[in-house]
Amino acid sequence: MVNEQQLISKITWRLMPFLGILYLIAYIDRQNVSYAKLQMVDALGMSEYAYGLGASLFFIGYFLFEVPSNLFLDKFGARVWFARILVSWGIVTILLSYTQNATMFYILRFLLGVCEAGFFPGVLYLLTLWFPADYRGRMVGLFMIFSALANAVGAPVGGMLLDLDGFLGHAGWQWVFLATGIPAVVAGIVTFFYLNGRPEDADFLSDEEKSWLANRLASENSGMDHNAENGFKALIDPRVLLMALCYIAFPLAAYGLSYWLPTIVKAFGVSNTVNGFLNIIPWMLVAIALWAVPAAADKVKAKTPYIVIPALIGAACLVLSALVPNNTLQFIFLCIAAAGIFAPQPVFWSLPSRFLKGAGAAAGLAAINSVGNLGGFVAQNVVPWIKDETGSTIAPMFFLAACLAAGALLVFVVATVMTRKQHDAVPRSA
Repeated sequence: MVNEQQLISKITWRLMPFLGILYLIAYIDRQNVSYAKLQMVDALGMSEYAYGLGASLFFIGYFLFEVPSNLFLDKFGARVWFARILVSWGIVTILLSYTQNATMFYILRFLLGVCEAGFFPGVLYLLTLWFPADYRGRMVGLFMIFSALANAVGAPVGGMLLDLDGFLGHAGWQWVFLATGIPAVVAGIVTFFYLNGRPEDADFLSDEEKSWLANRLASENSGMDHNAENGFKALIDPRVLLMALCYIAFPLAAYGLSYWLPTIVKAFGVSNTVNGFLNIIPWMLVAIALWAVPAAADKVKAKTPYIVIPALIGAACLVLSALVPNNTLQFIFLCIAAAGIFAPQPVFWSLPSRFLKGAGAAAGLAAINSVGNLGGFVAQNVVPWIKDETGSTIAPMFFLAACLAAGALLVFVVATVMTRKQHDAVPRSA
């Protein structure tokens, strides 16, 4: 007799810490530009806007190759494909440390997006193969906690690496890329030998446990229509398109804040190292929220409030951070805003797998994520443009707040419409 909680615990301990460490490396490699920027702008003679454009080209490469990458993952398996993703993005990150001019920076940031495309939605797809639906919100939250830890770890490390300026003949911003690219290459090699792509290939599960899990997942998927596993039809499913539109606001606000936060804190008049350590605080709060909100949402049927309410709180705090003149209060509101931006996302990501499976889930999750992450492209262009136009480091928070509030309200509207359609589709008894 299989004990469900023991089995889920076994799978969780085997997969989630490892996947989380990979995401920690990925997130640091995305966000290292926010610290390198503090020196790299002057070193390469770029404006804030030009640098923001280069940083944002990551999301164009990511957008173009996200869906193909996830379909290759479904074909070749997570072990092989994740190893390829990690090694390739690690190499590009190392090459960024030798950037000579703006053009080279633009090309490498685009290639970084191409190389990393498919990792985040690939993990979301992997979770649909390993965990029943009732556990996915918590697992996505647990996985995303490592993005908060990445920001917390990346903050002091980024500051200290900048202070290595001149060590062994390398500038501080070069050390930021070197020290964050090498771990990705090493992790890719480890992934090839450690990761099990599917439960049926797992040597740490008994035959009875594999059978129980397969039957449970098959039972959950049996109610889906015949198009749920079709990769192409998932891309044009109205529910996927609506969720992609809703999701844009969350990466936009997340990348806008995390990309710009070191610049805001630097304006307080602190050193690079102090800046890094101060930036630990918001991400520890985010980590707590990423566990608490999805855990609460998994216990109830109605998920929408757990997406909308934290997002609206985050939007309000972004506005307040731009209105108060006191640096301490600004920082407090920005910390709460960060939690409000990130906490709803695992709940959001638990929804698509309720109507998609197999290649359909791989394509649909990638489509939602790729379209949504265009918000990162918008944020990393608009935020520095607003700063250049206004001369204020805090003014861009109004823009992020408006986008986040609009996204939260759109989630509410879309969820209401979808619920009504599902209700109307249920046949009424005579």
